[in-house]
Amino acid sequence: MKKMIFALLAGLVLCACEKALVSEEKTSEDNGNLRVSVFEIEKTPFTSLTRGEAVADICTHLNFAVYTPDGTRVKQVNQMSDAANFGTASFQLEEGDYLLVVVGHSSLKNPTMTNPAKIQFTNASGYTDTFLYCEDISIGEKPENRQVSLDRIVSLCRFVVTDDYPAEVSQMRFYYTGGSGAFDARTGLGSVNSKQDLFFDVTSGLKQFDLYTFLHDTNGAIHLTVTAYDEDDNIVNERVFEVPMERNHITWLSGDYFSGSGSSATTISGITVNTDWAGETHLNF
Repeated sequence: MKKMIFALLAGLVLCACEKALVSEEKTSEDNGNLRVSVFEIEKTPFTSLTRGEAVADICTHLNFAVYTPDGTRVKQVNQMSDAANFGTASFQLEEGDYLLVVVGHSSLKNPTMTNPAKIQFTNASGYTDTFLYCEDISIGEKPENRQVSLDRIVSLCRFVVTDDYPAEVSQMRFYYTGGSGAFDARTGLGSVNSKQDLFFDVTSGLKQFDLYTFLHDTNGAIHLTVTAYDEDDNIVNERVFEVPMERNHITWLSGDYFSGSGSSATTISGITVNTDWAGETHLNF
C-alpha cells in the first residue's frame, strides 16, 4: 500500500518538477553587461567536467541569480548539464550595486531563490551535494566578466547497513532534524530548522544512503530516525541516532542495523581525509 502511494506521489512530483523547470527557466542575455563563467567546482576545473559524463558527478544544475543589496531578485538563469552554454550566463543590468549568487546541485528541480537569505530545497526535490558562489558586485559603464569558483557547503551523513535485510523489508525511511534544507547565500549556512524526510526502495538490495543537510554552523549534529517498512506499511524495525556532523565533511555511520543493539552512535573509530571532501569521520553503531 505504502509503496503504491509513494510511487504515485513520485510520479506527480516529477510532473510538477518538469513544469516548474519550464516555467522558472530564464533566458541568458548574450549581450549583457555582466558575464559569469564557472571556472571550477570545489577545486576541480570546470572545463575538464564538460567532457563525457563527468559533469554529472559534480552537479546537473546551475542556478545564477542577481539581487539588489536589499535582497530583491532582479534576474535568474537556470541551466541543466545538457545545455550547450552550461556554466556561462549573461545579464543586462542597470548601473549600480548587486549581489551575485551561483548555486550548483543535482536536485530533481531548482531551489526556491526568491530570497538570498533562504535559498531552499524541499523533501520532494531532494537534497544533494551543493556548491555556492556569492559576491557583491558593482556595474558601471564597462561590462563586467566574472570567472567564479563554487565551494561545497553541505554536510553528508553516509548511512551504511552492513547486515542482511529481512525478507519482508521493502523501504527505508530516514527522518532527520538539526540541519536545514535552506541556506543563506552570504554564509552558506543553514537558515531554517528543517524536518528532512527521505524514503528509499531497497528491494534491489541498496545498502548505502546519502543524507545531505546545511548545518547552522561549521559543526553540528542531526537527530536521525531510521525506519524499515514492509510493503504493507508495517514497521519492521526502527532506530534513533545522534550523528555529529561538520561542514564539507562526510560522516560515515555504519553497522548491523537489524541484528545490532543500541540506539545511538557516539564512538569515532577513525578519520580519513581525501581530495574531494575536507574530511571523513567513520562511526560504528
